[in-house]
Amino acid sequence: MMRRAVRGGWLAVLAVLAGLAIGQEGPAGDQASPQHQANYQNMTPEQRATATREFLGLGAKPDKDAARRGAPMFKQNCAVCHGPQARGATGPSLITSDVVLGDDHGEHFAAYVKKGRPEKGMPAFDSMPDTQLKDIAEFLHEQIEEVANRGGYQVLNIVVGDKAKGKAYVEGHCMPCHTAENFSHIASRYRSPEQLQRGWIWPSRGSEPKRAVTAMVKMRDGAMAAGRVVQVSDFRIVVADAAGQKHAIEREPGVEVEIKDPLAAHEQMILTLSNNDLHNVTAWLASLK
Repeated sequence: MMRRAVRGGWLAVLAVLAGLAIGQEGPAGDQASPQHQANYQNMTPEQRATATREFLGLGAKPDKDAARRGAPMFKQNCAVCHGPQARGATGPSLITSDVVLGDDHGEHFAAYVKKGRPEKGMPAFDSMPDTQLKDIAEFLHEQIEEVANRGGYQVLNIVVGDKAKGKAYVEGHCMPCHTAENFSHIASRYRSPEQLQRGWIWPSRGSEPKRAVTAMVKMRDGAMAAGRVVQVSDFRIVVADAAGQKHAIEREPGVEVEIKDPLAAHEQMILTLSNNDLHNVTAWLASLK
């Protein structure tokens, strides 16, 4: 299981905004249930890692003890060609190797390495015991876990910015849409600074109607349809009206569509938000308890 300490920054943001279907919106614009989102956000890193592993189909959980034993053996025997973390060097990366990805606990990997591929420059490790080869396999699986499974990140030391600069950023960029009351005691509404940071950068739409993406559609005959956007593309839009009835409209010539997204300003902010501003705003908001 991966345990990575991240000192704030965009790696922390990407880890929680990576677009995993777990606790996120679906590709068609449908909302995941608020309970589903809350459950994922309140999981421990180990629980999130397990849920993410299952969702991504990463296979068996790496054996941490075996991976620890395998690490020095990999360094001694394999790192010169494949790099210290198996990302590749003069030889290919093993993170994307079919042999490794198709293996669970070394049962296929050990046989392959014992035979080697002399024609490709890989020697046969036929004298190395299976137990050691399987430990190396667990080390490789742990490297794959580290690359692929964002659910296991532990984000530490996130409150490292300048509070005064954070307050100035909010006053200069956020007050056209928000009031001081929106920020009153905001830190007490979140379980951790990590959740607070995620919350202010990209607030959860949840079940709040005021945060839903809505659209006003005018058909060619002048008829109108309005409501929450369920699905939208260049060719078609589906809206749900106040009664929950869905209306599918083809976006053909003469059809006018006006979409309103209450979080559009946050989407634009993300494109220009600097690392320092991210730290500073989080530090200021974390002080508002």
